[in-house]
Amino acid sequence: MLIFVDYEHAERYDTDSAERIQAARTWITYRLEDLSGQPCMLVRYDRLSDELLDRVGAQALFISGNGTDPSRYDPIALEPLHSAIRKSGLPVFGFCGGLQAMAEALGVDVVPIEVGDDVEHNDALKQGPGGRYFEVGYRPIELHGDHPLLDGLGEAPVMRHAHGLHVPVPPTGFSVLASTTVTPVQLIIDEDRRMVGTQFHPEYWTDEHQAGRTLIANFMRWADLTA
Repeated sequence: MLIFVDYEHAERYDTDSAERIQAARTWITYRLEDLSGQPCMLVRYDRLSDELLDRVGAQALFISGNGTDPSRYDPIALEPLHSAIRKSGLPVFGFCGGLQAMAEALGVDVVPIEVGDDVEHNDALKQGPGGRYFEVGYRPIELHGDHPLLDGLGEAPVMRHAHGLHVPVPPTGFSVLASTTVTPVQLIIDEDRRMVGTQFHPEYWTDEHQAGRTLIANFMRWADLTA
C-alpha cells in the first residue's frame, strides 16, 4: 500500500479552488496506483500516524504540493508527517510543497524565490502581488550526474513548475540531481534513506510532456515499489 499525503492546509479547502484541488488529489492517487500496480491511499497530512502506517502496511510516502505558506501550519498538526519523514524508514517522494515539508522536517528553512540581476527574465518567471516571484509553466530542468532516477529523461526534460518558495540548500545527506536558473535545488535524493524531493511537479505530466511520469516510474523501480 502506497500513501499519498495531502499536504494542503484546511483553509484552502474553504476557497473557490477546493473542488479543483480535491479532484487533482484523486487523479494523482490513481496515477500512483497505475504506475505501481498496487493500491494507494490518500491521507490528509494531519491524519497521518504511526498506527495508520502499520495498520495498512504502508510501503512508501508520496507528499503532495500545497498552496499555503508554511507559516500558516500548526507545528503540532505537522509533527506526525515530520516524524514519519524522519523516523518511518519508508521511501519518501515529495512533490513541490512536499519537498518543502521534507526539508523543514529535516531542519532546513523554506524561503521565497529571490531573483538577482543575472537571472534571465522569461515566461517561466512571473511576479505576483507584492513583488514576489514565481517559477511557473512547463519548462526544462538541467540534470546533474548519473543515477537510475534520471534514466530515460534525456538532456533537458520538461517538467511543470508552480512555486514561489524553494529550499536554498538540500538537507544533510542529500545530493542535488537537477536545477534551473531560478531554483538551484530542483531535485534532491538521499540514497541511503531512499528519499527524493522535487521542487517541480512530476505528477502533472501530460501527453506532450511525459518526463514526470518517467521520473516517478524510475523512483518506484529504484525503491522497489512496483507490484
